[in-house]
Amino acid sequence: MTEDTKIQQVEVIETPKVVEENVEEIFTIVEFPAAPKEGLAAFYKYVAENIKYPAMARRMRVEGRVYVEFVIGKHGQITDVKAVKGVGAGCDEEAVRIIQNSPPRNPGRQRGKSVKQRMVLPIIFKLAE
Repeated sequence: MTEDTKIQQVEVIETPKVVEENVEEIFTIVEFPAAPKEGLAAFYKYVAENIKYPAMARRMRVEGRVYVEFVIGKHGQITDVKAVKGVGAGCDEEAVRIIQNSPPRNPGRQRGKSVKQRMVLPIIFKLAE
């Protein structure tokens, strides 16, 4: 190497890694969340018309929120329904029944593809005064 030797400058450019998402993965947050096909108002109407206050809960004057967790599949079907926090006296089972029998939903969408989405929904049990 002499003073006349020219060193060529090399620039290294790192290409961004493409992240492939597993579409079988169950997401909790998506770009476009799953939603009832007829809209939220129709879903609330379905719940109001079909919920049956459990007799034991009525006798014991049990009120409160039952949090129901479920998965909405890539085609809108509802699966894996379970009460994750409840009030007992039959309310937990009734909340699970309401969600299991609810109409299919529009699936969640992530990067333009339908994906499975886990949701938690409160069902409120309140006695009329």
